[in-house]
Amino acid sequence: MSQERLIKESARPQTRQSLTMDLKHLGLREGMTVIVHSSMKSLGWVCGGAVAVIQALQDVITHKGTLIMPAHSADVSDPREWENPAIPKEWIQEVMSELPPFDLLMTPTFGMGVIPELFRTYPNVKRSNHPVHSFSVWGNNSEEVAKNHSLDYGLGENSPLGYLYQNNGYVLMLGTGYETNTSMHLGEHLGGTVKQVKKMSPMIENHQKVWKEYVELDYDADPFSAIGERFEGEHNILEGKVGHSQAKLMYQPDLVNFTGKHFS
Repeated sequence: MSQERLIKESARPQTRQSLTMDLKHLGLREGMTVIVHSSMKSLGWVCGGAVAVIQALQDVITHKGTLIMPAHSADVSDPREWENPAIPKEWIQEVMSELPPFDLLMTPTFGMGVIPELFRTYPNVKRSNHPVHSFSVWGNNSEEVAKNHSLDYGLGENSPLGYLYQNNGYVLMLGTGYETNTSMHLGEHLGGTVKQVKKMSPMIENHQKVWKEYVELDYDADPFSAIGERFEGEHNILEGKVGHSQAKLMYQPDLVNFTGKHFS
């Protein structure tokens, strides 16, 4: 959406201060551990853009809390599995040879949006070392959270999602739906019925690029919207406006457990 259209559709400018107040009214509090999924355009016209959004989130939870965002890079993966679009088969060998390996500092997010992409570069933000399913972390225990991320089962219990689950974390959705609610993939792990698959990604090992093989679940977010609708029918969540977006705040362990029952 263009800036001109955002301005026309916005009743007033959103600012760091106004977003901070909206987040507090929604129920976000100092010291919370929270993963944020966001749509920048849903917020309306924001003075300062993604910078103001991140600052508002930090203002509310403070360094006493932990702020997490997905920093996924699905394109740092086996090109033989790429879809929408796939590349020609005759390109595969060259692409595998030339594809840059995952780098904590340099590798951009892929399809995550402007807020997570900026957040990963923010001062004092730590990034977990997973080629596809990394997370950016700021605040309390950020280094511990980022460091404890296994290569196998990247959205499982030994990941920042697991930290949220074990530490009474919350999920904040800013104008997004359950189809991008990453915590629900942890529910797939707890359900125990989703099949395992082998994956490959280029990584740096001993200062050289290597293709590392690891084990994942065959993740499938297609049922998440329906599961999320049922979850809201059985659990209390906090809903309200943050800027122009419809925002939702929920207790992450409840969502994970509910999703796990679907996959059990």
